[in-house]
Amino acid sequence: MTFTTDTNFPSTVGLPQAVSAAVANFRGLSVDDQLGLLWLLYQNLGCSLTPVTPGAARIFLTQGLLHRIKQMSHTEQLGAIRDLLAGADTAIARQYGTFVPNTKLAFWYQLFEWMYTGEVVPAPATYKLSPVAEKVLKQIVSLDYSEQIMVVRQVVVEMGVELLSA
Repeated sequence: MTFTTDTNFPSTVGLPQAVSAAVANFRGLSVDDQLGLLWLLYQNLGCSLTPVTPGAARIFLTQGLLHRIKQMSHTEQLGAIRDLLAGADTAIARQYGTFVPNTKLAFWYQLFEWMYTGEVVPAPATYKLSPVAEKVLKQIVSLDYSEQIMVVRQVVVEMGVELLSA
């Protein structure tokens, strides 16, 4: 098996043009702006981001990785989350890369729940998106609700390092 950290993102073929454009603009943001924007989208979309029936196996898969992150210091947590967003080839990114889309959504939902409660490094109260990220946020918020969910789903599905057969 080999790992890939290919910077070519998965295709957005089949997605509405507005969703593809929003995903592309999201990808162009800094890692911190991506995290901040995901945080704001989580706050706006909340429970709509969770899979309808995640299943016990998927929850089990996320819990191991989530608890591993939870045991880290806040500095290490932030580093691990940034690495995941940046596509770094790390053990966490490789494990995350094995998740199916609904499991990835469940992972981020729980991570943001813990960020909200302070169990995982919280978003700074004074954090502000950059002007470019504000534009992307406005672009995403202008989409209809189902398209906003599609953007978040596409973004989280693309994260991680996938194992490729040699």
